[in-house]
Amino acid sequence: MLVGKLTIPRVVLHVDFDYFFAQVEERENSAIRNQPVVVCVYSGRGGDHGAVSTANYVARKYGVRSGMPIIYAKKRLKNVEAVFLPVNRVLYDKVSENIMNVLCGYADNFEQVGVDEAFLDVTKRVGGNYERGQKLASEIKKRILAEEKITCSIGVGPNKLVAKIAANSQKPNGLTVVSPAEVQSFLASLSVRELVGVGRKTEDALKKLGIETNRQLATYDVTELISVFGKTLGMYLHNASLGVDESPVEQRGRAESVSRIVTLKENTRDLTVMMREVDKLAKDILKAVEQGLSFRSISISAVMEDLSMVTRSKTFQRPVENLEDMKKAAGDLLVQLLRKETERLVRRIGLKISSFIEEKGQKRLKDFDMRVQ
Repeated sequence: MLVGKLTIPRVVLHVDFDYFFAQVEERENSAIRNQPVVVCVYSGRGGDHGAVSTANYVARKYGVRSGMPIIYAKKRLKNVEAVFLPVNRVLYDKVSENIMNVLCGYADNFEQVGVDEAFLDVTKRVGGNYERGQKLASEIKKRILAEEKITCSIGVGPNKLVAKIAANSQKPNGLTVVSPAEVQSFLASLSVRELVGVGRKTEDALKKLGIETNRQLATYDVTELISVFGKTLGMYLHNASLGVDESPVEQRGRAESVSRIVTLKENTRDLTVMMREVDKLAKDILKAVEQGLSFRSISISAVMEDLSMVTRSKTFQRPVENLEDMKKAAGDLLVQLLRKETERLVRRIGLKISSFIEEKGQKRLKDFDMRVQ
């Protein structure tokens, strides 16, 4: 990456929440933490029709895997006191949103891949330094654990491909750093199945060519790969085996909302203290909003001292276009919330905007960036 006139090494983090759905269920009920926990998508036909969505590592020791029919999972755990639970997407999405808000604050560029994983380009933040990248990853892990009681595995590498493979190499709760100089040695010893995008069929086809490791794949004639797999996949396999990936870290599509949340230094009902944090959240949100957009909906959320959540929202007839209007609306909502919750203290404060509107030729949120930084 070019910074001024200097080229510094690219530093990309891949953050993967460990066995996410099952881990959230363990967090909600600590009594099941040492038991096999299987989160299932039930088909609606009744009984055990459906498939496993996520299993914790205790269940995996018995051979339970994602995508396995529930009835097979129960057979493998028939002699064990196991816990089978239905997917609770509302809960998982909220936990995911909270963690993604944390991750956004650490990234030069951010890309959420799914509900439980994301890429962060932190090149500028760490100055291309991998020791600083490792410290940053460690800080992220500690913060997510402290605020959400969720562990994650993080891979640090020169691109998305290497970072993702690194994150998968030490799970759960792992941290693996692969500097540019270490890429070849790191990948060489891995099986081809550990490459991102290589499934069972591709693995079998490679084995027929006598290729089982990345070391063998990296030295295989690329023209032969193209003749067998076609140009797109053949070139991908060749480049991936060498750790080559130039794809940028960037958010896919337009977000439906932008939100941020912060844990207060201490539980409080002091409006002045909370509004200072809301002001910071508002400024941070504006920096993340795509240029040319305004919004019509805003909401305040508060996690109370007993960890319950309370929200207040408002939708405007006309779009909100500046920081001051945004802060005033958030303050009004916070006052309403505190009037309703007359006794409990507030532990965390969140701010979200949505219902985006794009209008050309007029100033919109991004035009105010310079004055809020």
